[in-house]
Amino acid sequence: MISQLVKPEIIDLIHHRILSELKEVLIDWPPTDIADLILSIEEEERAIIFRLLPKDLAADVFEYFDYDTQQLLIESLSKEDIAAILNEMSDDDRTALFEEMPPNAVKQMIAILSPEQKKIAQQLLGYPEYSVGRLMTPDYIAVKQDWTVQQTLDYIRENGKNSETLNVVYVIDDKGHLVDDIKISEFLLAPLNTKVYDLMNFNFVSLKVNDDQETAVELFKKYDRVALPVTDSSGVLVGIVTIDDILDIAEEEATEDIHKFAAVESLDEPYPDISLLGMIKKRAGWLSILFIGEMLTATAMGFFENEIQRAVVLALFVPLIISSVGNSGSQAATLVIRAIALGEITIKNWFFVFKRELITGLVLGLILAIIGFLRIFVWQASSGMYGEHWLLIGLTVSFALIGVVLWGTLMGSMLPIIIKKLGFDPAASSAPFVATLVDVTGLIIYFSVAMVFLKGTLL
Repeated sequence: MISQLVKPEIIDLIHHRILSELKEVLIDWPPTDIADLILSIEEEERAIIFRLLPKDLAADVFEYFDYDTQQLLIESLSKEDIAAILNEMSDDDRTALFEEMPPNAVKQMIAILSPEQKKIAQQLLGYPEYSVGRLMTPDYIAVKQDWTVQQTLDYIRENGKNSETLNVVYVIDDKGHLVDDIKISEFLLAPLNTKVYDLMNFNFVSLKVNDDQETAVELFKKYDRVALPVTDSSGVLVGIVTIDDILDIAEEEATEDIHKFAAVESLDEPYPDISLLGMIKKRAGWLSILFIGEMLTATAMGFFENEIQRAVVLALFVPLIISSVGNSGSQAATLVIRAIALGEITIKNWFFVFKRELITGLVLGLILAIIGFLRIFVWQASSGMYGEHWLLIGLTVSFALIGVVLWGTLMGSMLPIIIKKLGFDPAASSAPFVATLVDVTGLIIYFSVAMVFLKGTLL
């Protein structure tokens, strides 16, 4: 973070345009702090500060900006400055920038790259969208298995400057196939005349270029790696994916799931930046679908109109029934969706989930039934508001609560698994969607129980 003592001094240098001194100060700052500083000043001054930075530092700082800020800076810089930044950017971050830009703009950006970087950019953009190939970088250290530790360390000193990470060294054969990965610490601790082959255990994890990015997230979590190698279909090492990119993808995936679970179409940009019209479009569709679904609840109420007229007291407990079935369904859906996302359960575990939620739903329903009956008992004892048939009313509400909570729990737990089986995102079975779906059936259960207990008395 930018020191609160330093920042006013920096702002003063900016306002008085003492740029030479400002440049000397910023050169020693971490790129992320420089990015924070630039974002904290007026837009018209950002390009002035940015142009002061050496091209390699400017490229590092540029990678910390969101797309909108990057776009504004590109528009304010000369073609030569843009080319210098793009050529110095890490390949994966540059690919991420190009993914956000219109196709015509991407063509213009690629055209000003150096021949070497142009080839890399076109190669990475050639992989399918949301694939591991779009995330990887070809900047890594690869050695041969017949080299010595001394040869390896000399090679790293000569070529490691531009590597994305030096934590892991990759071993390839004469045809470029990945045969192992070795931590740099093993080279540092081994005698210099040791062969690379003697350090190998042939126990490595890799990704394929066409793997989905979610697959990469799962492997990083499972194996706790800072980087993973990426191979083509024949096993040739073509790049690596590092943890910083995976963290970004994991954040995006989690945000998308949260939005879906709230019955909101995933936002394409930060909440403060999205337009009012865009926000309405993202929310109106699902809200309209849920509203139409709730109309079925009104229809169900109309179907039992005669029963409600004969026993008006039943209407008092409708909100309680609806909320209980919706809440139990939302709880179960949330737990199952998260378990699927973390890989704790799969479609094959559906019967295990069903049995567990069956027991859970019964117990939870019983707990609410006892609370509901006690509520009716206390109100009856204090005011007599439920009349001579209060016991039957209490039993109706209690047994209905057991039924609706059991039904809501089973529906909430099974729906994500069914959606997953159909090939869709389980998060689409959002809490509002589950609640809307079980509301109607909850009313049917309630009034069916009422007709059993109250027939011949209130009904």
